[in-house]
Amino acid sequence: MAIANTFNSRRRQEEKYRINGAIRNVNRVRLVGDNVEQGIYTLEHALQVADELLLDLVEISPSSDPPVCKVVDYRKFLYQQKKKEKETKANAVKVVVKEIRFGPQTDEHDYNFKLKHAINFIAEGNHVKASVFFRGRAIMFKDQGEVLLKRFTNDLSEIAKVDVAPKLEGKRMIINLSPKNKK
Repeated sequence: MAIANTFNSRRRQEEKYRINGAIRNVNRVRLVGDNVEQGIYTLEHALQVADELLLDLVEISPSSDPPVCKVVDYRKFLYQQKKKEKETKANAVKVVVKEIRFGPQTDEHDYNFKLKHAINFIAEGNHVKASVFFRGRAIMFKDQGEVLLKRFTNDLSEIAKVDVAPKLEGKRMIINLSPKNKK
């Protein structure tokens, strides 16, 4: 199964670009590449230039007018594109959300314990999702839950900012906090 998925993803990667004879319905193309005089040429002339250099003509930007085609070794081109995608994915920011749960009548010691954890999470650069769970008839104390979350945000106001204000979703009240930018 894994081999089939690898094969299919490779085929999709290859189908992303039209090469050589697959470039159709185009009269003129903008030719780019190494060892090539850049400019606008007929498709036949561009194919001939690629053939003389023993390389492929790859349509890079089909939506531009005229389409941009590059004279390059196709396998090397795909390798470079895959490498760029992997680099971009590695440099992407990964957001970690840590959740802290309270009850509507959380005791002072428990509150301070959870506050200390939230401070550590934010210091590490993680986002914090604080929620108050209401069980059974405890939903009658939703104002206590809101007061608890407001106190929580006030205690963290120096190191964190509120992304989403307290809101009630079913039987729980949620607030999202993220670290303030350090300047």
